[in-house]
Amino acid sequence: MIGIEIKGKPGAFAIQDSMNELERLAETDGLSIVGQAIQKLDRINPATMIGKGKLHEIVELRNDLQYDMLIFNDELAPNQQREIEEAFDGEDIKIIDRTALILDIFAQHARTREGSLQVELAQYEYRLPRLTRMWTHLGRLTGGAAGRGGNGGVGLRGPGERQLELDRREIRSRIAHLKSEIERVRKQRGEQRRKRQREGIPVISIVGYTNAGKSTLLNSLTNSDVYVADQLFATLDPTTRRVKLPGGQEVLFSDTVGFIEKLPTQLIAAFRATLEEITESNVLLHIVDITHPNAAEQVGAVEETLEELEANDKLVVMAFNKVDVLLLHKNKGDGGDEQEDVLGEWMRDYPEAVVISAQERTGLDKLLARVEDALVSDLIDIHVRIPYSATELVNFFHRKGMVESEDYSPKGTVMRGKIPRALEREFRDYRVSG
Repeated sequence: MIGIEIKGKPGAFAIQDSMNELERLAETDGLSIVGQAIQKLDRINPATMIGKGKLHEIVELRNDLQYDMLIFNDELAPNQQREIEEAFDGEDIKIIDRTALILDIFAQHARTREGSLQVELAQYEYRLPRLTRMWTHLGRLTGGAAGRGGNGGVGLRGPGERQLELDRREIRSRIAHLKSEIERVRKQRGEQRRKRQREGIPVISIVGYTNAGKSTLLNSLTNSDVYVADQLFATLDPTTRRVKLPGGQEVLFSDTVGFIEKLPTQLIAAFRATLEEITESNVLLHIVDITHPNAAEQVGAVEETLEELEANDKLVVMAFNKVDVLLLHKNKGDGGDEQEDVLGEWMRDYPEAVVISAQERTGLDKLLARVEDALVSDLIDIHVRIPYSATELVNFFHRKGMVESEDYSPKGTVMRGKIPRALEREFRDYRVSG
């Protein structure tokens, strides 16, 4: 594994913490790590990312470490990948970066057709500019001008270049097809959302850093069996379940893909249809693994991604998960007091947060009550006159809103009260001023 640190420009995570996470990603992908190197640079080398000397040193270590792959912690430009490959002088070695690694993990864990479509699109978008090296061996076999992609005696390009163009054309065609299929999925999701909105069922999206316990929480709230594993990106496909709040109101909880530092832009774009569930939800339930040493940085990464999705203006309920682990450490006397002090600091910064254990199902009643409070705060005042020809809207107001007054006029039923913000459009044509 190779990481870089730019002097004077620290990342969101300390470089060693970021490298530790990269190792966990590699292990999730079934790889074994035999070593790592970190280089501090004034600026990124545009040719090879790391310095030429460091690259030579890494090449020389291959005989000792017997590695067959290099993983870079930052995304490599296509030309950087080619230059690094050439430094190995034709040896059989694979050069990948953090983005390629995450894409491969997503490909392994996508279980539905929608998830598979989204991952495949992201992979092709990533690979398209990186095709050049795949067919150069064919060009070298021809020799001469053809081998350099120029015009030979018969004015033809080398077979490698011809094959490269065919591949590009085929990939572009596949990308167009995948985008069309995903757009169809997006429209279907849009219809489902509009149906939920017409029914007035609030949606709570569970968001958080990968492996924070989102799926475990959904299982505990609904007695369901969403797949759970102690690994990064164990689940990708969104899952939605009904939950009854303490006041009796039914809501939908939706689990979403976990976020991570340097989440590839290709994935955010490809998963746009899925992530729209977040932007259209009533409340975001942000789950934080309070035991993680980089919890603060993880919160920052989640908030940064929400901002990129333009969902940072949503109502947020924050839950500090895995309190059972804190209690376990405290009972064993191995640092529990120190971790409890950390929890106290978090509560000072986020006094409205709820402390829970999704695994042990503790604190969930309080969490649901906090979600209920957030939904109430999302209600808006409304004053409408509904014509007698639309009496179904009167019943709808009673079912989904809070009626404060109801009178009858020659032109219809006059109602004052509160409704969920998402339902405002249903009453827009019947608003009364004053």
